[in-house]
Amino acid sequence: QVQLVESGGGLVLAGDSLTLSCAVSGFSFNGNTLGWFRQAPGKEREFVAAIRRSASNTHYSDSVKGRFTVSRDLAKNTMYLQMNSLKPEDTAVYYCAAGHAILSTMTSAGGYRYWGQGTQVTVSS
Repeated sequence: QVQLVESGGGLVLAGDSLTLSCAVSGFSFNGNTLGWFRQAPGKEREFVAAIRRSASNTHYSDSVKGRFTVSRDLAKNTMYLQMNSLKPEDTAVYYCAAGHAILSTMTSAGGYRYWGQGTQVTVSS
């Protein structure tokens, strides 16, 4: 049984940093894709970042590039999202996802089979 559990969300001020964690069980990191998505109220779920096959193979949406960093710890089967210089528009529920997404599908929610329950990130101005 595959389980993804996010943690680390909270309420922060604009300009602050926050690190989200996604603990994964029952799913191998090797050769697969892990991703972060977010969904703000009244908006569709959007791609944030992904890490594929190797720790250096990372991808980001334009809105977070240069501010967010995705990483993983194979020993702990955990993925992280380090978020710096947070903005009010980063406010959303953040979800981690796992699957067999390839390069052309990793920015789409349909490219992932397994999802966590989400963690709320609120950035106040």
